[in-house]
Amino acid sequence: MAIVVQTPSVPVSTASPEPLAPTGLFTANPQPPAPTEATRFPDGPGRDAIFKVCKDCHGPESVLAQLKTRDEWSKTLDEMAANGAQGSDREWTDILEYLARHFSPIAVNKATATDLAATLDVPAAVGEAIVRARTEKGRLASIDELKQAAGGDAAAKIDARKDRLVF
Repeated sequence: MAIVVQTPSVPVSTASPEPLAPTGLFTANPQPPAPTEATRFPDGPGRDAIFKVCKDCHGPESVLAQLKTRDEWSKTLDEMAANGAQGSDREWTDILEYLARHFSPIAVNKATATDLAATLDVPAAVGEAIVRARTEKGRLASIDELKQAAGGDAAAKIDARKDRLVF
């Protein structure tokens, strides 16, 4: 089966073209940009430091292949520094905080309310509600139970982190 693409005919004018105002329906590049290494890393303190510090030996993409606990990331960063990676104390701290927040497993049934709020990127009250539900009803066993405990506003943020949830 052949796919045929038809291009609408447009009258040709010899006059100078006038710029078209954007309509919101079309853009100069209708295709979404291809994902780049930078777009797979959420914005936040430490993001730029990862790109700076990691570029000489391996690049930051290695972060995307694994989840590690805060302690495991700390050991990895210590090994990087021992192997010659250069960064200021502030950069190392920012990188650790960034990795713990965005590339660590989220232990739904063990994390404190503060840790849940930080890693799920939700208000403190949501973290507290999750811990309260856990305490009152027992272990949360699914993403649906977590969403119910967290309340409706947190569902999208929970979905965005579903690959990191550990029940």
